[in-house]
Amino acid sequence: MIDIIVIGAGHAGTESALAASRLGLKVELITMTLDSIGEMSCNPAIGGIAKGHLVREIDSLGGVMGRAIDDTALQFRTLNASKGAAVRSTRAQADRDLYAKRISTALEEDENITLREGLVQEILVSKKSDPIEVRGVRLEGGQEILAKAVVITAGTFLCGLMHTGHKTTEGGRAGAGSSNALSESLKNIGLELGRLKTGTCPRLDTKTIDYSSLEEQKGEAEARPFSAINKKVTEDQLSCFITYTNDVTHGIIRENMDLSPLYSGKISGTGPRYCPSIEDKVVKFPDRERHQIFLEPEGRTTDWVYPNGLSTSMPADVQLEFLRSIKGLENVEIIRPGYAVEYDFVLPTQLYPTLETKLVSGLYTAGQINGSSGYEEAAAQGLMAGANAALKILGRPPLVFERFEAYIGVLIDDLVTKGTEEPYRLFTSRAEYRLLLREDNVENRLRGRAYEAGLIDEKTLQAYNERRLLIEKTIEWLSNTKISPSAKTVQLVEEASLGELKKQLTLKEILRRPHASLKSIHLVAPAPEELALKKLTKEQIFAIETEVKYEGYITRQLEEVRRSKQTEKMKIPEALEYGKVPGLSTEVREKLMRVRPLSIGQAGRIPGITPAAITMLMVYLKSISR
Repeated sequence: MIDIIVIGAGHAGTESALAASRLGLKVELITMTLDSIGEMSCNPAIGGIAKGHLVREIDSLGGVMGRAIDDTALQFRTLNASKGAAVRSTRAQADRDLYAKRISTALEEDENITLREGLVQEILVSKKSDPIEVRGVRLEGGQEILAKAVVITAGTFLCGLMHTGHKTTEGGRAGAGSSNALSESLKNIGLELGRLKTGTCPRLDTKTIDYSSLEEQKGEAEARPFSAINKKVTEDQLSCFITYTNDVTHGIIRENMDLSPLYSGKISGTGPRYCPSIEDKVVKFPDRERHQIFLEPEGRTTDWVYPNGLSTSMPADVQLEFLRSIKGLENVEIIRPGYAVEYDFVLPTQLYPTLETKLVSGLYTAGQINGSSGYEEAAAQGLMAGANAALKILGRPPLVFERFEAYIGVLIDDLVTKGTEEPYRLFTSRAEYRLLLREDNVENRLRGRAYEAGLIDEKTLQAYNERRLLIEKTIEWLSNTKISPSAKTVQLVEEASLGELKKQLTLKEILRRPHASLKSIHLVAPAPEELALKKLTKEQIFAIETEVKYEGYITRQLEEVRRSKQTEKMKIPEALEYGKVPGLSTEVREKLMRVRPLSIGQAGRIPGITPAAITMLMVYLKSISR
């Protein structure tokens, strides 16, 4: 018997296997084809709004995603750069093939991980225990593999159907099949499944695109890498290009709407609200004259181009017709048409915050099987599921993050508490305490927890401590260094565009001014050699400026967190009989019984649970505790 079986080698599966391995356990990673490890089925990019935060959190927990994208990126950009520090996010365009190869290499070089090509058809369980316990899996052909825990990261492959026009084929991704028997096995165990839909864009031949007429989008000159171990981006960046749909494009789509599987009733799954197909955009935004399209290269040595913003499942000939109505694409050729995928998923309210199923002990699910969308959301869940499966086997406490600790905590709590009826996507707006969950303070939030759980080693922790110490010493220098108005200092302050100096101030107080930066502060009062600006990375400089400028707001949010902890501390017995709680409506009882919240705080976040119901529940819990 091995320790852990991970089913699926996408972004969730790879992080899951690597996390369990870092905790010293033996892992068997089973995938339908070893050639598709780490595959980017949709857009070859990592990061974005809130997703960039997730990648850095994964990196702080020892995950591979951040290092892989840094090594294989084609272009870096900071999104929301003109907005507040909390909502700025990094995004990088990836070399699709090199990224997958980088992930595959990480798995192959790991001595604790065994890769196996095969199709899992059944989850084996022991029904003699209460709760039911997982025993392992049965492969196509009948071979059984026993394990102490199983993590399912099946992506879009559970009863996957691909649609292009009225043509439908089985599969969760172009060139791959589907996993129908595994879906049936989960139903037989007793898990409730739903149906979702996602889609992807056609792939275009770069040789047939006229870039001369298009707007060029270059990468950032001073890009910030995702992984804390990388000080800067070393590879030259490639440009993307921007074009737009037009009235002709929209007219072609409207004329052929009866051929769209999305609007002809062929697709039953619910699609993503925040990443709609071009058909959806044309129907739901009839007044929009155009929609922006980003032409993004898929690699340094490939002709494939991804037209971001043109997800579609129209017939291939219709796709070619509307593409050729777009500026720069008049003579374009399609390498592979776009398509939609619908698939089964496990209703995530059936999971604990550890991502273990409530019904079967030792069975975990992560990624799109839990109703989420996106590589980053999948990777984060995979890491947490793999870590928690390993920690349970080792008899150690689970790793669970609160909503104020990490975007991973927000992501998982949203899924297991609120559930989802559409592909779930993470946004900064979903976090109540997003000023505490910035990209620049990820290590400060998570490195210690990662070390305690065993996900990073002492050398990695020490490297973080050294980086953090430099930030703390710089802030201490800013706090303790005062300058008084004199002819020289007044002139220096004005020349550095820091405003007026009418009284004695600390450098920290001056840095709080709207247009002040650490660089301009150094023009007024150079730091000691050990704190010189050249000793700091761009990430450290950003962290220092943010902590100083937002200090008051951060303190206020920390106080809100302190108050919210009271409801999280008030635990609810898992076997509580909600029928005995006086005053609760039938609807509220049903929702509480379905989710089985572990605390008053979690109960309050269940959609439809009123403040009055929470008060009644708290009164009842206090009465039975007495």
